[in-house]
Amino acid sequence: MKVLVVGAGAVGGYFGGRLVENRVDVTFLVRERRQRELKEKGLVIQSVHGDFTFKPQTIISGQEVPFLFDVILVGTKSYHFKQAIEDISPYVSEDTLIIPMLNGIKHLHDLETVFPKRNIAGGLCFVESTVGSKGEILQTSGAHQFVFGERSGQDTERIKKVEEVFSGTKATIIKSQTIMKDMWHKYMFITGLSGITTLFRSSIGPIRNAEYGLEMIQEIFYEIGRIMRATGAPIDDEIEVSQIKKIKEMDETMKSSMQRDMEKNAQIEADHLQGYLLELAEKHRVETPYLRMIYSNLHTYELQRNE
Repeated sequence: MKVLVVGAGAVGGYFGGRLVENRVDVTFLVRERRQRELKEKGLVIQSVHGDFTFKPQTIISGQEVPFLFDVILVGTKSYHFKQAIEDISPYVSEDTLIIPMLNGIKHLHDLETVFPKRNIAGGLCFVESTVGSKGEILQTSGAHQFVFGERSGQDTERIKKVEEVFSGTKATIIKSQTIMKDMWHKYMFITGLSGITTLFRSSIGPIRNAEYGLEMIQEIFYEIGRIMRATGAPIDDEIEVSQIKKIKEMDETMKSSMQRDMEKNAQIEADHLQGYLLELAEKHRVETPYLRMIYSNLHTYELQRNE
């Protein structure tokens, strides 16, 4: 099985590297600068689950290869996703399985504007990793899980083959027959957590302990739930209860990745996460006072960042 991983950063580089470590045939689609860096230094993974350094197979956008790929993993940020779709197009056959690893749902619809639905599976990941100052991948916690599956929930032969090839790695790679539910559940959690922490510019502990803080957290999650149910998302009846329970159990110093990006004055995924939910809310006439406040805060940040 030939696997193409788009990017060699915190997500693609980590999981792609773990696959290479397990002798999977992986090629990384990277930019020219990153390709030069990898040729010189190799791809370096420093992880609590074990370090690994290797010289990866790489291509740049538009480079010809003598074959097409069986599986393409896309782990870019949402603001790079449209470019990623263009970049992978020459390498997709009618049998290629594209598995996105992003948060959210909107990217599935973006893929469907270019590729047939049968080419697109579901996927998500849970990993705390970043790219260090020397281009190394730093993976810092026990969480390093990648989940994938057919959006139909069927246990197809091709998805079984992916499971077989991806098994045995030092990352936790799981086949799911409820991948769409999994994706919507994570979408709710990451949108709520990033929304509340960026709104207050605080880790979760002080927000929970503040007057009306926990009440606001609860209202945000139930508001997101109303949007998702109105659009027909396959979420559990009591999912808000379990999501809020996770928030209550988090270490008080926990910050969302979006909040950390804002602290670095970096680009954020507001349109892909909160913005897309607001589009769905408007379509289905769901009132969203909390989500609109969160999005306005994020949009204000983006306007100031671009000044």
